[in-house]
Amino acid sequence: MKIVMAVIKPFKLEEVRDALTALGVHGLTVTEVKGYGRQKGHTEIYRGAEYAVSFLPKIKIEVAVSAGMVDQVINAITTAARTGQIGDGKIFVTPIEQAVRIRTGETDVDAL
Repeated sequence: MKIVMAVIKPFKLEEVRDALTALGVHGLTVTEVKGYGRQKGHTEIYRGAEYAVSFLPKIKIEVAVSAGMVDQVINAITTAARTGQIGDGKIFVTPIEQAVRIRTGETDVDAL
């Protein structure tokens, strides 16, 4: 089992969710986050004053999947979230040692 964590642009969330649903991914966790990578933020003008925006709004998606689905999930997220512009995001994959569904007590892949 693996957790696939993707940090994407906020307006791409629905496209990514639809792509994952088409794969049969049954659940995901979405968190609004702020951060920066190579962009290092940007400057904006508000009421005539220029100011620096150091942290840009992003969406973090976390999906727990079986190890055999990881490549399909990465491909779906990459295809749906790509704009071709800087700041499209990153995908990280980490192992899951154990998973338990609280309601039924199912464990590991059955709990996903």
